[in-house]
Amino acid sequence: MVKLRKTLGPGLLVTAAFVGPGTVTTASVAGARFGYALLWALLFSVLATIVLQEMSARLGLVTRAGLGEALRSTFTKPWLRWCCVALVVGAIGFGNAAYEAGNIIGAAAGLEIITGIRPTIWAGVIGTAGAGLLLFGAYRVLEKILIALVLLMSLVFVATAVIVRPDVAAIFRGMFVPSVPAGSLVTVIALIGTTVVPYNLFLHASMVREKWSADLPIAEALRQSRFDTCISIALGGVITLAIALSAAACFKLGTDIGSAAAMAEQLQPLLGRSAKWFFAVGLFAAGLTSTIMAPLAAAYATAGAFGWQQDRQSWRFRAVWASVIVAGTAFAISGAGGSPVATILFAQAANGLILPVVAVFLLVVVNRTNLLGAHANGVMANLMGVVVVGIVGALGAWRIVLAIGQWLE
Repeated sequence: MVKLRKTLGPGLLVTAAFVGPGTVTTASVAGARFGYALLWALLFSVLATIVLQEMSARLGLVTRAGLGEALRSTFTKPWLRWCCVALVVGAIGFGNAAYEAGNIIGAAAGLEIITGIRPTIWAGVIGTAGAGLLLFGAYRVLEKILIALVLLMSLVFVATAVIVRPDVAAIFRGMFVPSVPAGSLVTVIALIGTTVVPYNLFLHASMVREKWSADLPIAEALRQSRFDTCISIALGGVITLAIALSAAACFKLGTDIGSAAAMAEQLQPLLGRSAKWFFAVGLFAAGLTSTIMAPLAAAYATAGAFGWQQDRQSWRFRAVWASVIVAGTAFAISGAGGSPVATILFAQAANGLILPVVAVFLLVVVNRTNLLGAHANGVMANLMGVVVVGIVGALGAWRIVLAIGQWLE
């Protein structure tokens, strides 16, 4: 157990970053509206996350540099370098702002259950609190408590999924027979966007350098990192699966979940009348944790891409995370996405649409033999990467075509 604890690390942080209000909401909506039909998208998301995060971690361990720094050295022509950097930073900035809106509205929705005050009002409080915690570094005090609450909520979902006795045959059909029921495309993209989080690709490359020092033989570091990545992300996948299964079993097929309180009903088989209060606290903890993590990740990614010093006290570093918080808070307060559930779902779908851009740049970098040597991507790794990018890109393009068609009607 001690050896396992020493091996695991960055992968668990990646998992903690994607198991937030977006995952809870998206998986609940998928299960309630479409039953077990979209489980294939969840399975694909987990496998895609493992594939891409392994590449990111390998890049960090071999080069001792982040994805942003590697991008700067990949494109030698200044105009091409700045175009690529601008594209990546723009994608990360927009994606994180959308993701941040989902985080804030998720935490606010949890407080709405407890207080009855609308989440758009709480959104301003959550955004201000997140900014204050980042500015003064006080988030480290709350971090362990919040993560513990999120883990407890995850265990409750897993226990509930066991108690409700879902249809095992339907589960396997949903996992291995892909289908896209009418009206489910946005949810499919959201399931991918809430699991394969673009900013995690930047974070992972930086975190592995802190976990495994350059003194450790690279072969051993890579072995431990791959184990950490596979186990941690698979655990996140099990949690997300449990949420989708409990929703599918507890709600009538086609149910449209419109609020966090309605979402909490899926925990009633285990917790009874306490379900909504427990769910509210867990959703608030998940939302506040992610509210802090997303802008911090955007700041690290942007600093790496522009070659800035990754100093948390730097005004440029602070300006990036502050911009993400302000944009996310403004969107959450405006209620532009409609209901809290719709806002969160939109945020995850936005990340799903942005993912191919970041993934393509990651593939380009990890194929550089002059940078990674013998640890550059092989045929199999490239094949898996291309499949991931191809499927996500095709789904995103399909969604855009449908949106244009609806607009022209």
